[in-house]
Amino acid sequence: MAFKLSFALSLIFFLAVFLVVPAFSHLPHPHLYNPNGLVNSTYSSPYGFLKDLQGCRKGEEVGGIHNLKLYLSQFGYLNYQTNPNIPDPKKDQFDEELEVALKSYQVFYHLNATGMLDASTLSMMLMPRCGIPDKEGHHHSNGPLHIVSHYSSFRGSPKWPRAKRRLTYGFGPGFNTQTMPPVVRAFSKWTNASGYFSFSRATTYASADLKISFQTRDHGDGTPFTGPGAELGHAFPPTDGRLHFNAEKTWAVGAVPNAFDIESVALHEIGHLLGLNHSSVQNAIMFSGISPGVTKGLNSDDIRGIRALYGS
Repeated sequence: MAFKLSFALSLIFFLAVFLVVPAFSHLPHPHLYNPNGLVNSTYSSPYGFLKDLQGCRKGEEVGGIHNLKLYLSQFGYLNYQTNPNIPDPKKDQFDEELEVALKSYQVFYHLNATGMLDASTLSMMLMPRCGIPDKEGHHHSNGPLHIVSHYSSFRGSPKWPRAKRRLTYGFGPGFNTQTMPPVVRAFSKWTNASGYFSFSRATTYASADLKISFQTRDHGDGTPFTGPGAELGHAFPPTDGRLHFNAEKTWAVGAVPNAFDIESVALHEIGHLLGLNHSSVQNAIMFSGISPGVTKGLNSDDIRGIRALYGS
């Protein structure tokens, strides 16, 4: 009897450690997402206002359109602030500039460039994504749309100097130890892909070239997270070195339903740290979005991008 009780307790311990531990959250009540990228009925997205605008098009005046303008501005498709032809960017008018911006967004994500907020465009906009803009300082003209079909770098192609091919990284205070090994693996994959960089852990967080931490809301870097909503994280181009994960997301090690794989997101954000911007290739790790329960690795597009930036 004692042997059977001992065996049963051991089995319970094994299941608790190996089945429960891989998924974790920084919130007491994890937020769930549908596999298609749309939030389910139990979750309130900060971009939920877009659902009320589905089907709107040029010439219409609908309450909330100014928020669609702000969304496209946030991710680099629209710049009303420096456009003298726009007298009131807060007006809920679907004007020509907004139509061109929406088409530019649709072209980047290989959607039908309808210029209206159709269902497929709405689904993409609600997909959890990186907080870094897809484009920088975007200005529109009356000319043809420019199609970006692969990797890209930031404006001016910032990169680490040759003297910094060996970069150090550090984890911020309170960084969950379960997330450290997958982040280290992500660094190793970039080492192999680049044929250029090597990474090692710094003796202190303060001395690290690359500083990795979990953050929430307005955390002092000028790009606040909007709570447990769309942004998974963000990282800054060389030689800033800061990488921030959204602490209000539900994270996991590996493909766990309704949670985000920390290694996949780390791979993406490290790409930003090294100088890569977003790719329009959906299978690339530098594609802006990823669905919960999904794992991704480096794609040939990512490898071409990093080697184009630093050489073979």
